Amino acid sequence: MNPRIGFVTSVASDLETQLRFAGESEFDYVEVLMDGQHDHERLTPQTAAIKQILDDHGLDLLVHLPFPTDIGSPYESVRTGAIETQQTCIDVAAELGAEKGVLHPESSAWTVAWDNEELREYIDGSVAELTAYGAARDVEICAENIFGSPYTIEHIDRLLAATNASMTLDTGHARVTGYDATETAAFVADHADRISHVHLNDTRRPADEHLPFGAGNLDFEPIFDAFPSDWHGTLSLEVGTQSLDYLGESRSQLDRYL
Repeated sequence: MNPRIGFVTSVASDLETQLRFAGESEFDYVEVLMDGQHDHERLTPQTAAIKQILDDHGLDLLVHLPFPTDIGSPYESVRTGAIETQQTCIDVAAELGAEKGVLHPESSAWTVAWDNEELREYIDGSVAELTAYGAARDVEICAENIFGSPYTIEHIDRLLAATNASMTLDTGHARVTGYDATETAAFVADHADRISHVHLNDTRRPADEHLPFGAGNLDFEPIFDAFPSDWHGTLSLEVGTQSLDYLGESRSQLDRYL
């Protein structure tokens, strides 16, 4: 296992500050969450400045596409609008030089009226379309397992079979779904060829806590061990904080594993 290490940016903190911190702390890349003050419209005027900072520090770029956009809506006009929004975001990501885009394969449809089997068909079509759109712009789309959605870790193998999308494994989302470390490791062993990206989302319990890495009790060792030795994907620390100190400590804790 020879991954590159980065972190997901905070939408509540200044982006340039986070980019410079990443470079000074010798991260390999940043994963920019394209929402709020960092949405595609606000990022566009900053393209030149962002690219310069990345170049100055030798940083690669990934993006987390915005959520929730209803790419799995059973209503065609809603679904089409969501796809177009994501395509615009992919265009901006490509202009910035991003190599991967994390995508939530979900729907906000009323589950009393629509069952997951129906929603998966709509999601599959949207993910396939966005994967092809990204590929044409050299942005690899990585669909993420989302708890409480049609595509939890229990079902996402269907999406992988139906599309050419890569996968983002979110460790905390897997735990919320009910997977322990051993079960997540078994999933990795079966799907490592499709897992391109990982969100290291630590937690103390089956909840989406996004703790600093090492502050929870999720056992990452068997998960890391399940990846083949020649796996060269990306690992993002996904920490719910505005504190750069917590990100720095998370990196130190992760280095002890790797």
